Amino acid sequence: MFGHYLDTASLPASSSTVASTTTVDDAVSSIAEEGGISQKKVDIDAIVVGAGPAGLLTAIMLAQKFPNQTIQVFDRLSPPPSPTDEAVWSDIAKFYLIGLGGRGQKALKKYGVWDDVKAVSTAVLGRKDWSPEAGPDEGAERIYVDKPVTTQVLPRDKLVGVLHEYIRKNYANTIELRYGYEVEPEDFAADGNTAVSVRINRCSDELRRLNPTSVSESGLVGQSDDDGALCDVYKSYTLSTKLLIGADGSSRTVANAMEKEDEEKRNSMNVFQKLFGEKSFKVKRYIDDNVRVYKTIPMKVPSDWRPDVNYSARSKGARVNFDALPADKNGNYCGVFLISKDDEFAAADCDADGFRNLLDETLPQFSALLDDETVAAVAKKSPSLLPSFRYAGPRLHQGDRTLILGDCAHTVKPYFGLGANSALEDVVFLEEAIDNTSTTPEAVRYFSADRAEESKILVQVSRELDRPGARGFLSFILPLILDSIFNGILPKIFAPNVIAMLQKDGMSFKALRQRKRMDRAGQVLTLAVGVFGGIFGMRSLILRLVQVAGGSGATVAAGTVGAIFIVAFVRKFGFYFNKNLAPADVMVKARAKITDNDSFLTPIAMKPKKDGMVEDNTGI
Repeated sequence: MFGHYLDTASLPASSSTVASTTTVDDAVSSIAEEGGISQKKVDIDAIVVGAGPAGLLTAIMLAQKFPNQTIQVFDRLSPPPSPTDEAVWSDIAKFYLIGLGGRGQKALKKYGVWDDVKAVSTAVLGRKDWSPEAGPDEGAERIYVDKPVTTQVLPRDKLVGVLHEYIRKNYANTIELRYGYEVEPEDFAADGNTAVSVRINRCSDELRRLNPTSVSESGLVGQSDDDGALCDVYKSYTLSTKLLIGADGSSRTVANAMEKEDEEKRNSMNVFQKLFGEKSFKVKRYIDDNVRVYKTIPMKVPSDWRPDVNYSARSKGARVNFDALPADKNGNYCGVFLISKDDEFAAADCDADGFRNLLDETLPQFSALLDDETVAAVAKKSPSLLPSFRYAGPRLHQGDRTLILGDCAHTVKPYFGLGANSALEDVVFLEEAIDNTSTTPEAVRYFSADRAEESKILVQVSRELDRPGARGFLSFILPLILDSIFNGILPKIFAPNVIAMLQKDGMSFKALRQRKRMDRAGQVLTLAVGVFGGIFGMRSLILRLVQVAGGSGATVAAGTVGAIFIVAFVRKFGFYFNKNLAPADVMVKARAKITDNDSFLTPIAMKPKKDGMVEDNTGI
């Protein structure tokens, strides 16, 4: 069957003995002419661009389905460290932690990798949160009970390391891992539309493996979209592949090439072709209107603190947001210190004493855990930016043999555990596309039709949860309030809030949007009926007062009733109109239910008991 997809290619005799992991010099010396561009063309069954979690899991899926084919994976960075090398992972604050929830775990289990991932992960069994008004000893702790999935936390690069080792041990003869290369598509319909031609460029050793999910103000080496100069086109060679999959979340060379080709095609069209022709492929890049930078802080929690919960606190006025996840099972945590990019303490080499004073003022419960050396090191750090929202569309393919998935197709901020998890889920949908079709072009288009709209909605919904000011109130806070009220009163009619539904197993993002639109229509109709009834009732009351007290007395009475109503409304809902509200503040106040599958910075509801503990038996 695989012949219909990747059509077994004739490889050089040496290809079957190539080591599973190939570095820059290995491949360039064996395939390309030293010192210049090689014109030699080598055919490969499938090429995956990007050796991140989605790229490596894609390679594993293809190898399992088609064991007699050769898959090559290219990445611009160096090979990942061993997932069990404690000398590497002991530097807790160096690596960005991700939470694997239901979507991600399901994908990893499907391809037999989950046990290895779980062995180097840390379970998060609950959360302890301090609201802005809470004192150091007044945090509310919530422990998940009867949850369907336990979130597992690990550094993103450790997950990459596990997948890397799994490939080396199980698929050395099928998957070739090539690090230190950039892939540049040249022809999406080569050889009579039977292949894709790509140029493989050697990259500089300066492309270090830093923090794959962040970008510093100056642009971290190897992370920005415009550092192509670090890859040398004069030390390159050409490959031809039957299937090209772009999973490169940082450089996005495949998506950029697709966008460039469509732009050139569109520029050559006449007016009628532009109006009635197929829409061009574009990457929608949103301007971040809620920019915050972060610095990571290593800390060790005291022995009387739980080592398996997510700690979170916010300061009054929303100046500081702090979230910490366990880096191991021994009480070591990696904290994420979020602050406005214009704040004086967001800069590198900020005043260490001033930074300590800020921590004492806003995060006293955590400041007490940090020694002066750690505080000084964090103050010296350069800030990092969270990823910006973006998605590709209206399709995720180019021609018959190229597609993109994962962060290459959709990028979100890591607030609700959707980035890495949805990227891994894409691999499952790609296999489904292969199973439901019989040729490569059919599978490519099937996947694109299935996931393009999903990618778009995922990013749009996630972005609405991150808007500042009045827009954020209308798009996020107000809907949470309405969902909390209506789901609490009529749970069989109105669904839970959007965050809870985002984590539901089997819930597509398209279905989520449709359900929420139905809920909004029902809520608006219900409120309209209620308002109309209230007005009618008020009118009847005023008329009755006129009859009893006369005109002037009725005016006073009506004014009194109206004032009471306004005061009651403000006391009940005035909290939600604070423009500096954090998501968790809303969730706590509204007591909205949320699933356990949350990643760092995920807001979560709490119902404190008298002893400050919280148990949750909410399962989705």
